[in-house]
Amino acid sequence: MKRILNSIYPLFLIASLFGSCAKELEKSPLDQFASETFWASEGNALLALNGVYRGNILVNAPEYNPTDWWSYNGLLFLEFATDNAYDRRGDNAATHKLTNGTNTATNAFITHYWERSYQKIARANDFLENIGNVPMDAGKIARFSAEARVIRACQYFYLAQYWGDVPLVTAPLTPEEANILTRTPKADVMQFVIDELTGSVDALPRHAALPSAETGRITQQAALAFLGRAQLAELQYAEAATTYKRIIDYGDNQIDPDYEALFLVSHKNSNEHIFSTQYVENDASNAMFQHFFPAVKGGWHIFCPLGSLVEAYSFEDGTPFSYEDPRYDPNDIAAHRDPRLKASILFNGDTFGTTRYITHPDSTTSPDQLGAGKQTTQTGYGIRKMMQADFSGQLANSGTNIPIIRYAEVLLSYLEAKLEAGDPIDQALLDATINEVRSRASVNMPPITVTNAEQLRPILRNERRIELAFEGIRYWDLLRWKTAETILNADFYGAPYPTATRMRKKDNEDDPYHRWYVTTRRFRPATDYRWPVPQAERNINPNLGQNEGY
Repeated sequence: MKRILNSIYPLFLIASLFGSCAKELEKSPLDQFASETFWASEGNALLALNGVYRGNILVNAPEYNPTDWWSYNGLLFLEFATDNAYDRRGDNAATHKLTNGTNTATNAFITHYWERSYQKIARANDFLENIGNVPMDAGKIARFSAEARVIRACQYFYLAQYWGDVPLVTAPLTPEEANILTRTPKADVMQFVIDELTGSVDALPRHAALPSAETGRITQQAALAFLGRAQLAELQYAEAATTYKRIIDYGDNQIDPDYEALFLVSHKNSNEHIFSTQYVENDASNAMFQHFFPAVKGGWHIFCPLGSLVEAYSFEDGTPFSYEDPRYDPNDIAAHRDPRLKASILFNGDTFGTTRYITHPDSTTSPDQLGAGKQTTQTGYGIRKMMQADFSGQLANSGTNIPIIRYAEVLLSYLEAKLEAGDPIDQALLDATINEVRSRASVNMPPITVTNAEQLRPILRNERRIELAFEGIRYWDLLRWKTAETILNADFYGAPYPTATRMRKKDNEDDPYHRWYVTTRRFRPATDYRWPVPQAERNINPNLGQNEGY
């Protein structure tokens, strides 16, 4: 654990704003903004709050490492550790190691999360220590404080979910104090998270009252949605149901009728979005398109959906997908299927904008030929969701937002909370939750009518998987459901190519459906439900200890 500075600067001026819990901090000039001078106006307080929001999220350039839980690299790349997607960089990618049985305390991917989380926590702690000194309206002080408390609580939520016991720091520390910290039990950290989120809600504006100029700031609904997540994680199902019901009863949010457009610039601030990371083309953009676009459009094709996700989308009449079904068409995977499949995934022969996307392994001319190496798909599939196919600018200059929490998640989580709490499930509840999601105009899937809890659970979990695909939720779901040890102990395949002569096979064995073999995951239940404390941190502070199994 390293020093956490007690000084505050506008984020756009000083990149290493508050120190971190990593190796030695590169010194920044400490005399540019004296604390007593900086905390002298509401404008400066807002600058400081903006710095707490942004943390280390990178703008106007590609993210090569996770900079924040709410950046595209930090959030969406977590899908690579699941049965939803594969990292084009291969089995040695840091993301793949999270679930293939080779994760260690030297994995730089998790070290970045640890460092950036504690940097953001330090910013929030400094802000909360000083905001009371600003000559401004008491109501604004309460709101600003609530926003910083929610951001800090969210950092601890993620830390506790992935590491378990972590240091709980709620005030600025001296270097000496920081370097002797021990870890706080996960239960205490999560109780802090729940208390902070609960205590912050009433000081925040509701979604419907948020001025357009303040879009992206935390609302009551955002704080409640994170609270609901924390309660689900702690198996507090009755409490989670009450929390989610409060969001629903407000009536400020609704399901957007257009699923595909929901993730594009045109709908970036739809009322379905409860909280999202805000980007602006040319001014504060992200490079998500550069990382995700197919090679034929100049992208790096990092994001490769897996066949197991494609197979999770049912046929349009609601029956489960099967390769044996006569409606299955290997030349048009999305035919007769849930419309969210075509809205989310690119497949061989598909059109991306006005460009053909060809992944067939026998192709000799396509830059996206499967198995050709370089910046091409490793599964035969590409990502369409969140991709603006007609985008004509620089791919590192996207203004598309990153969705953090949507109203669809709230509805599905409310149903899960009711189900796991043992409450009776009736058709009215199904229609108000899962069927509300499935019935959006562009999807219009048949309603779910199963009310038996044991039968409904896998249906609900699959609905959550396909509705929230590629939004960084799946990995957390598999961990909290304790299903990772089963689902992520398997072979994974990509797209089927029944007529291909060039195929990647496992152990030279033919797949009965002629699917391209991608990888094998070997999740270790005794180890991989918790991340190891980064070795670099333990080298500085041995008091941090290590999680069992590492």
